[in-house]
Amino acid sequence: MNAITAANVVGGDTLVLFPFCTYRITSAHGTGPAGPVGLPPIIAPIKVIGLGNIIERGRGAPPFRVLQVEGSANVPGTKGKLDAQGITVRGGSAVSPYPGGGISNLGGTVSLSLSSVSGNTAVAGGGLYNDNGVMSLFGTQVTGNSAAFRGGGIYVNSGGVLLSGFTTAVSGNTPDNCAPPGSVGGCA
Repeated sequence: MNAITAANVVGGDTLVLFPFCTYRITSAHGTGPAGPVGLPPIIAPIKVIGLGNIIERGRGAPPFRVLQVEGSANVPGTKGKLDAQGITVRGGSAVSPYPGGGISNLGGTVSLSLSSVSGNTAVAGGGLYNDNGVMSLFGTQVTGNSAAFRGGGIYVNSGGVLLSGFTTAVSGNTPDNCAPPGSVGGCA
């Protein structure tokens, strides 16, 4: 948490996680217009280099999404960009009526490679929610997420989501993998 805050203050940074560690969040960092979030919202370019790392909401913790990226398209004055590799984001639970249980991208840029988003819940976009931003997934799995409304895996309100790499898969999410239909190329 402190590392993200410090990176935001200096205008961005690279955070290297100790391999194979689990980072369990037991309370929300704060609540903003998009609801409670576990880690500080990312408002600057931040690269997270992991190797088998898990970032999760702890069991029994109150509901909150795990990560939120804020970019100038939605939050003036911010330049949020998350470039993460080798991490799993799981257990996030956005409070209704807010979307995006795992990661909510509000006008920023999110790039996930060799990662996983699983076991997250929200009203829409149980795993990932994109509004006015850009998301790209390479070699990343979005599985086992759920939404009360639509987009158990990914919900695109606006902006774009790109799936690439032969191991990228969005599957096993309920009630559907991606919403609205056709919003994410290659997602059934």
